[in-house]
Amino acid sequence: MNKHASKYLSNYLIWITLISVSCSAVDMAHLQPASLSKPGRQRLLSRAKRGWVWNQMFVLEEFSGPDPILVGRLHTDLDVGNKNIKYVLAGEGAGTIFAINELTGDIHAMKRLDREEKAEYTLTAQVVNADTDEPLEPPSEFIIKVQDINDNPPQFIEGPYRASVPEMSAVGTPVTRVTATDADDPVYGNSAKLVYSILEGQPYFSVDPNSGKSTIKIALHGMDREMREEYLVVIQAKDMGGHMGGLSGTTTVTVTLTDINDNPPKFSKSLYEFVIPEDLPIEKMGGKVKANDRDIGENAKSTYSIIEGDEQGMFIITTDSQTQEGILRLKKPLDYESKRAYTLKVEATNIRSEPNSGVPFKDTATVKIVVEDSDEPPVFSKPMYLLEVDENASINTVIGTVNARDPDSTGSLVRYFIDRHTDLERQFNINVDNGKITLAKPLDRETDMWHNITVTATEVRNHSQISRAIVAIRVMDINDNAPEFATEYEAFLCENGKPGQVIQTVSAVDKDDPIQGHYFDYRLVPEMLNNPNFTIKNNQDNSISVLAKHDTFRRQKQEMYFLPIIVTDNGNPPMSSTNTLTIRVCGCSKDGIVQSCNVEAYVLPIGLSMGALIAILACIILLLVIVVLFVTLRRHKNEPLIIKDDEDVRENIIRYDDEGGGEEDTEAFDIATLQNPDGINGYLPRKDIKPDLQFMPRAGQHSGPNGVDVDEFINVRLHEADNDPTAPPYDSIQIYGYEGRGSIAGSLSSLETASSDSDQNYDYLREWGPRFRRLGELYSANFLYSF
Repeated sequence: MNKHASKYLSNYLIWITLISVSCSAVDMAHLQPASLSKPGRQRLLSRAKRGWVWNQMFVLEEFSGPDPILVGRLHTDLDVGNKNIKYVLAGEGAGTIFAINELTGDIHAMKRLDREEKAEYTLTAQVVNADTDEPLEPPSEFIIKVQDINDNPPQFIEGPYRASVPEMSAVGTPVTRVTATDADDPVYGNSAKLVYSILEGQPYFSVDPNSGKSTIKIALHGMDREMREEYLVVIQAKDMGGHMGGLSGTTTVTVTLTDINDNPPKFSKSLYEFVIPEDLPIEKMGGKVKANDRDIGENAKSTYSIIEGDEQGMFIITTDSQTQEGILRLKKPLDYESKRAYTLKVEATNIRSEPNSGVPFKDTATVKIVVEDSDEPPVFSKPMYLLEVDENASINTVIGTVNARDPDSTGSLVRYFIDRHTDLERQFNINVDNGKITLAKPLDRETDMWHNITVTATEVRNHSQISRAIVAIRVMDINDNAPEFATEYEAFLCENGKPGQVIQTVSAVDKDDPIQGHYFDYRLVPEMLNNPNFTIKNNQDNSISVLAKHDTFRRQKQEMYFLPIIVTDNGNPPMSSTNTLTIRVCGCSKDGIVQSCNVEAYVLPIGLSMGALIAILACIILLLVIVVLFVTLRRHKNEPLIIKDDEDVRENIIRYDDEGGGEEDTEAFDIATLQNPDGINGYLPRKDIKPDLQFMPRAGQHSGPNGVDVDEFINVRLHEADNDPTAPPYDSIQIYGYEGRGSIAGSLSSLETASSDSDQNYDYLREWGPRFRRLGELYSANFLYSF
């Protein structure tokens, strides 16, 4: 801004300020000084008029120039001539933003002001004494307003925007609303008056230019999401009412067309062809069909159904939730031999439909299915067979027959087998050609009532084609078990009982299981029909009661009775068994409680109880056991077997490093070691054997301790041992190191044997009997030859 413009603007502001000034007459007390020449004269007070002050001032925002801008001027009536006064400014921005000329009262703006930052300032002006700073009049408050200029463009605070509208919406359908704001003063001038317009997005959308808020609307009919889904709209807001020189701001609105179900599903092909093998399992997929839909989401989902060609219910079609494909599956097994082709009509229908569309969208296609022949395993006439056989059936009895056929057109022969894992005991057999099951081992219903076996059928031309069927064989009961007592009964009869009292209730059991149930007949054996002691009574519930005929039973007379009872069932033929009831006679209390059933207990002293007797017997038995153990231990003490004064140490001294001088050499072995010094002169009796006859050894020739006649010594000792009836076997003396002098047997050594065993004949050993047969075989000529 040049100087001329600045000067012009300043004069304009002063003129505006002078026009808008308002004055109010305010009297100001004025203190008059007292006369000094006349003492005592009272002071006179006088009021001075106060001048008019500024009430409101204006300053233009954003004004900048080389000099401060004059906002206005303050003036008071006290300012006359050269009076010593000054103006003081206080309040908002005083001294920083606004400055006052102390002498003239002119107020200047020192800085560039922004109305949007602060629209007005409140200040206080006062006149004070220039020398003493004493106020000459009360302070006066006034306001400086910042006058607005169009320095702020419109802004879309919430932008950019996103909005959506259904496709195919009618013209004029609201899409969204956008709002711009302008920081300028909406009251003063047109700086904040906005006008909206579309810069980009036509002819699809429109906007109302004069509304305070811009509403975007559909401007084109038939907007299709499948053609274009998203649009970018640019909105402009311009202030100054859209006139030239106004400021503007823009924002973007992204408009998305949402899908409606306006497109039907459409099969990609009108004819689908599938080849399905006949052995395809149930619920397995046989093929896929697909109906495409240009819509998205729920509007594109369809369901599939078979509307024609499946009268037998062989197929079912379901929808894959991920791919929206129709999955064709088997509902029943196919049979190439029965039907080789199927023609189906499949329909795809949208799940959702628009309210105004009337009927849901749908499409149809034809599906042709060709059944492919497969080599199928044999098929049993039944998946499970139930057979019955009597438990007394004979071996090779035909129990029943299973039947299987080859479903293929070739019609292969079938062979039958029993899976032995289900018939481990090989109880049954089967004819491989006709499937007849026969009995291989006897049956017993009481052991196994049911037999479950598995029969396999195999094609002759293809052994890998195998089928299985379960055969349940029930063993039918026959009356082959006799009834017997339900338990081992042992009845007790009181001596003081009354005639006719019930001794025992007896029931029976039977392993058989007749259809009509059990009925047992009880009777005494023929020789007991006239039993004087007991009788039986039928209780009509397959049990009997045994009754006593008199009350004269005594334990001293007979302690135990045996009552044979015949039990017969109602089978065909009936079976019976004889069971014996044991009845003990016991002593009872007056209440009939059994106390003792032993005969010995009857003869006990009256004052001695059974418990005391048992304790006494236990003590006696314990004492006897202790005595027996003591005697046994005494007899088994480790004492010498021969009564002698000193130990008889007999040791064989063997030297392996001295071969000796032959059989005549006696230096290598001292015979004195074999001599018993205590036994030379007397007989040594044994402690453990008491001889009936005292045998005194005959006096013979004994060699002295240093004698070398071993032959004579041995003969004497052998003679004594042979004639001593009390000598045990272990007292015999056997010496193998000496063969004797002049022995006719010769040496036992085989080192000098001239002849060999092969020259001898041992056949005579065979004649010695079976005990020597093995020895004869070892020494026979054949044995020696083989060896």
